[in-house]
Amino acid sequence: MNHLNSIILEGNVAKAAELSEPVNGFKVCRFPLAVNRFTKNPKGDSYEEVSFFDVEAYGKMAEICEKNSSKGRGVRVVGRLKQNRWKDPDGKSYSKVLVVAEHVEYKPKPLAAKDFNYEKAEKTPTDTLSSELSDAERQSEEEKADKVPETVTF
Repeated sequence: MNHLNSIILEGNVAKAAELSEPVNGFKVCRFPLAVNRFTKNPKGDSYEEVSFFDVEAYGKMAEICEKNSSKGRGVRVVGRLKQNRWKDPDGKSYSKVLVVAEHVEYKPKPLAAKDFNYEKAEKTPTDTLSSELSDAERQSEEEKADKVPETVTF
């Protein structure tokens, strides 16, 4: 019987993903994920705690992750923990725990300031909802906005 081994992490890609093919036809993508946590110390001062996790994806998911996992990109990873163990030539034991991705969701890429169209932004339907649209048009625009996905799932 398999015991429960599941993890959900949400953070930012810390370094661009690397794709490799250790065995002919088997692709592996690796990228580090930075996860921030805001907390307080015993004195009550707030501080940010950052943890880094190594993530691996296999097969077709590895190819997709390699294309989409650019540094700084927001991502949610659902997967399992895997412990690798090995010994060096002197017989000293080592181990490393990593996350094996089973499901990956990417947050939308933020627009660079140079790509942002200020003229178009000033005339968006949300800006006109309060005054220029009829109730039916307003409801239609709100329904369209609800259907736009906030993340892309692969």
